[in-house]
Amino acid sequence: MPGKWPTGWRSVALGDTGTWLSGGTPSTSRGEYWGGNIPWISAASLKNFRVSNSDRTVTELGAKHGTRLVDRGAVIFVVRGMSLKSELRVGVTEERVAFGQDCKAIVVNDEIDPYFLAHTLQSRSHSILAMVEETSHGTGRLDTTRLQELQIGVPPTLDEQRRIVAVHAAAERRIESLKRTLGKLTIVESATVSEIFSQSMNWPTARLERLADVSAGVTLGSDPTGEDTIELPYLRVANVLDGRIDTSDVKKIRIPKARFERFALRPGDLLLTEGGDLDKLGRGAVWDGRLSPCLHQNHIFRVRCGNDISPEFLALYTASAAGRAYFQSVGSQTTNLASINSTQVKSMPVPFPARSEQERLLRPIEIARARTTGVQAQLAKLRRAQRGLVEDLLCGNTRT
Repeated sequence: MPGKWPTGWRSVALGDTGTWLSGGTPSTSRGEYWGGNIPWISAASLKNFRVSNSDRTVTELGAKHGTRLVDRGAVIFVVRGMSLKSELRVGVTEERVAFGQDCKAIVVNDEIDPYFLAHTLQSRSHSILAMVEETSHGTGRLDTTRLQELQIGVPPTLDEQRRIVAVHAAAERRIESLKRTLGKLTIVESATVSEIFSQSMNWPTARLERLADVSAGVTLGSDPTGEDTIELPYLRVANVLDGRIDTSDVKKIRIPKARFERFALRPGDLLLTEGGDLDKLGRGAVWDGRLSPCLHQNHIFRVRCGNDISPEFLALYTASAAGRAYFQSVGSQTTNLASINSTQVKSMPVPFPARSEQERLLRPIEIARARTTGVQAQLAKLRRAQRGLVEDLLCGNTRT
C-alpha cells in the first residue's frame, strides 16, 4: 500500500521493523532441558495475544540448547502448522519466553510499538494467509521471505501508535466484560435446568416414542431426476448445533415429490443429531421454520411432539445432564465417532409433568435465554465496531 498512507506516516517493509528470530526445540530426550520456569511457545500453545505462559516450559539449560529466548515486548507469530489454514496466530511477549521452530519472533526497533505491530499483522491477516503454502505433510507454511516484503504503514510517533493500541485495548476490555456476563448467564441457566429436573422423580415417565413421533431424514446420494422431483433446502449435522440452528450455509437436495411430506420439517420439530463426539450425542434444537419448505438429512432425527410434552421442554431435557447421560450410555463408540440409532432415541425415558407445569418451568429459562441473546447481540455489534474502528486507525483513515 505504498503511497496510500496519511501525511506523516511512513511505509515500512515488515522485514525492516526489527530483528527477526527463528526458534527451536531442545532435545526431548534430555529431561534436564524441560520442566523449568521459562515458558516454551509453540504453534499449538500460541493462542493468546498477550503471551506470558505455556503448557510446556524449559530450564535455563534447555534454553541454551536448541531453542531461542526473547524478552518481553517481542512480536511472535506462527509460520508453520495446521492453524495457518484458517487463522494467523500472533501475540506480544509479556515475559521472557522461549519458542519453537514453528514460530518466528520480531524484536522491534525502538521507533515501533510492539503492540501496534502485532495489531497491524492481525489487521492484514487476510493478505498474510494468502502467502501460506501447503507442505507435503498437509500443514501450512508461511513464506517468510514474501512476508518480510509486506509494506505496512507506521505513524510518525510512538505516542500515536500507543493511542491506537489504547483504543483497541479499551474495546477488548468491553468485549471481555460481555464475555464474562455471558459466562455467568450460562451458569445461571445450567443451575436452573438442574433445579427443574431435580423434581422429575415426582413426574410420570414414558418412552419418547409414546410422547412424540421420531423419524430420520432423507438419505443423500440417490439424486433422482424428472418432472416428479423437486429441489429443496435441507438441514445437515453441521446446521444443528447445541441449542440453536445455524442456517448460514444450507445445501439443497432433489427428492421425489411423493416423499416431500415424509421429510418436510414443521415449526416446533425438535432436531437431534445422530453422531459426533460421545459427550455431544443427541445435541439439538427446536426448528423455528425460518426456511420453508425445508427437509432434514438421515443423520438428524426429527422429533415431532404430541400433546403431552412441548418441544421446548423436551429439548431442555435432552440437553440436561440426565439426557446427556442417557445418550452416552446407549451410544456406540468407534475410533473417531460415536452414534445413536432411532430405536435408542425412541426408547429414551422422558419425565413429563403436566403441560401447564412445563410452561411454568420454562419461563425462567426463556427469560435467561432472552438476556443471553441480548448480550450476544451486543457482543457481535461491539466486535464489528471494534474491527471497523481499529482497521481505520491502523490504515490512518481515522487519526487519534
